[in-house]
Order: sequence, then structure tokens, then C-alpha cells
Amino acid sequence: MCRSDVKQAVLAKNDDLAADLRGDLARQGVTMVNLLSSPGSGKTELLGRVLARAVERHVPVAALTADLATENDAVRLARSGAPVQQLLTDGLCHLEARQVRARLAGWLPPETAVLFVENVGNLVCPASYDLGETLRIVLMAVTEGEDKPLKYPTAFGSAHLVVVTKTDLAEAAGFDEDTFRANVHRVNPGVEIVQSCARTGAGVGALLDHALAARDTAPPHRPPLAPHPHGHQPTAPAPLA
Repeated sequence: MCRSDVKQAVLAKNDDLAADLRGDLARQGVTMVNLLSSPGSGKTELLGRVLARAVERHVPVAALTADLATENDAVRLARSGAPVQQLLTDGLCHLEARQVRARLAGWLPPETAVLFVENVGNLVCPASYDLGETLRIVLMAVTEGEDKPLKYPTAFGSAHLVVVTKTDLAEAAGFDEDTFRANVHRVNPGVEIVQSCARTGAGVGALLDHALAARDTAPPHRPPLAPHPHGHQPTAPAPLA
């Protein structure tokens, strides 16, 4: 089997596991939201605000946060009062469905309505792996440049929602919103774009509302648009419960 065939087989196996997990979560009434962004986009701080808002509204949510090392993000997110777990990837640049399933087994609170998964900070590798999510959100800070969607079309093209973060810095960064929107819609026509600022709370309610709406009217699942450049051999999934 040639190398490209191996890569496709790995992705196909992951897709099968993701589909099974999506079905299992749906039967439990849980909607998974996959958050993708580059490092430093501010997604941890924004997610913490979303979780806190959900707790205030008595919405049962939980979060799984992934990183190569340290449990710093889990500690930060847990301040919201929501159940949080850290998933350490031991150097792997993305999450896979098998890892998510294994980490959820025996932990996910039974009353959970929305599970937020904060993927590894990377817009290349995570974009090609379906985790079993119902809603995929891609975030980008105003400091990252308006051409980001063109540089990372797989990530932005597979998003159900695009979120602009750190909008309080837009003027200082010289962020051109019109150009950014045009670039997003070049790779993902019609996708909704939400502006947010963790510092002021702007967009926090909108993100939570989108997650809750996905429970009732799930957006069509979008498979990855391009194969992942690295080959990783998946392992057998663990049971959810």
C-alpha cells in the first residue's frame, strides 16, 4: 500500500469513529462543538466566557480542552464553574475521534447538553479530522491578517461558523473587515461571521446561542476538504460508558 493510500485509510477510519461518536452523543442529547484556531487567537478566554454564561443561564455544558503539554487551559476554563477535562496529546498536533471518545468515557456528565471541544492551536492538522462534532467553529483574531482564510482554506471552508476575536484591537491592528469577509466567503460562501471580544463580552451570547440552536436544527455535517499531511495510526475506540 502506498503512502497516500495509508493516509486515506487513517482518515477513513477516523471518519467512521467520528460518525459513531456523533450518533452516540446524539442519542444522549449531547451536541459537540469543535473549536479550531491558531495559537494566540484568544479562544480559551472566549470559551471561558461562554461557559460562564451557560452556567449563569443554567445550561448544562462541559468542555474538553486539548494541548500538547500543561493543564493550564483546563484550570482557566474550570473557573467558569462548568465541568472541564484536559486532554494532553503528547506532541500530536491535532485531536482525533478516538482520543475524544476515550477521554469522554466515564467522565461526561449525563445531563450535558453541549460539549465544547477546544482543539489544539493549529489551523492545518485539526481541519482534516472529524471529531464527531455537530458544529465546527473556526476563530481568528483581528491581529492575524485578513488573508488567513485564503491561507487555510480547509479550516475556514469546513466551518459552520466563523468567529472574529479580539475586535477591541481591530483599529490598532488595521484590520480590514470587508476584505476578511470577502476572503472567508471565497472559501465558504454564505457562512455566518460573528464578531467577539472576550474582554467586553461581545459575541459571547451569540456563540452560546449558536451551540444551543445546533441541538434543535443541526447544520449539515461537513467532512474535511483535504487529507491531512501526516499519517497517524488510529487505535481502537474506548466505549463511552
